[in-house]
Amino acid sequence: MFSVIELYRCVNLVERVRVAFGTGVVLGIWRGQLAVAPTTAHLMTYYEGRCNANCKFCPQAQGSTTDLKMLSRVVWPQVELKKVLAALGKNSNEFKRVCIQAVNYPGVMDDLCELVARVKSICSLPISVSCQPLGADDIRKLADAGAERVSMALDAATPELFERIKGGRYTWEGHLQALECARATLGDLVSTHLIVGLGESEEEMVWTIQLLHDRGITIGLFAFTPIAGTFLSDYPPPDVASYRRIQLARFLITNNMDRVERMRFDDGRIVDFGVKRDVLNRIIESGAPFHTSGCFGCNRPFYNESPRGPIYNYPRKPTSKEITVIQGQLSNL
Repeated sequence: MFSVIELYRCVNLVERVRVAFGTGVVLGIWRGQLAVAPTTAHLMTYYEGRCNANCKFCPQAQGSTTDLKMLSRVVWPQVELKKVLAALGKNSNEFKRVCIQAVNYPGVMDDLCELVARVKSICSLPISVSCQPLGADDIRKLADAGAERVSMALDAATPELFERIKGGRYTWEGHLQALECARATLGDLVSTHLIVGLGESEEEMVWTIQLLHDRGITIGLFAFTPIAGTFLSDYPPPDVASYRRIQLARFLITNNMDRVERMRFDDGRIVDFGVKRDVLNRIIESGAPFHTSGCFGCNRPFYNESPRGPIYNYPRKPTSKEITVIQGQLSNL
């Protein structure tokens, strides 16, 4: 009798997969220079058409004219899956995790389950799947195939922004229900993404961070990145100082050092974090709040920004010089 994982390993219907540029360099699939190497191997489902959804910031969206090899500002060339698996089998010790991203298309669940099982068959790394909202049966299928964690991106900080940016195929309540459903199946191994800079206030973003943390959801914080060919291509990225305040608030909340109710806001801007100044200074000096946030072992180098800066999410511990810059950005607290 075959197990679920063995059945998916035997199917071999998926022939190609997209590979994030930095991941491909570490795997030796192509050559390139990396300012910082990724600690997660990032793969994405390959589909000849566009995603069924129409998120206005996304290069893969129905209404986007961006090249399909793009996701955020990263290039994801398509590669034969067998080649990728062979390279990952040889180089898995270079990574802490595998993340399989999915666009939404007919049959994507079968492809995801097969990808997860085949990756699981060649390495022992924990596997995250980042995908559209799923029901309990599909979440169990992914877990049975070998996924450790599932991520479903809420992205927007308010129901109104969600409807404007992601509405049509998806709903705010539908995403929250899917996250709750995943929690019931996977426990603490559920993630989501929030994008700063879609039009929300700092106060709105921090309340949503608190809401998700209270529900036991791991939160990855992203800065909005304008990409040519998307609906929001002319929209500016967020103010770095504002992003720093939100990073700091997220760190305090997710480490149970603070709550949004103890913070003070003025016209939507954080003016008091509700913790002692010496404690806040020590946390800022550590640099920890400004690292890439999300699943354990993921540093996503320069996903939101050019290595030339400004840096929103540091893919490694900030240097003392960078901490000084960050302190300057937060100096008007």
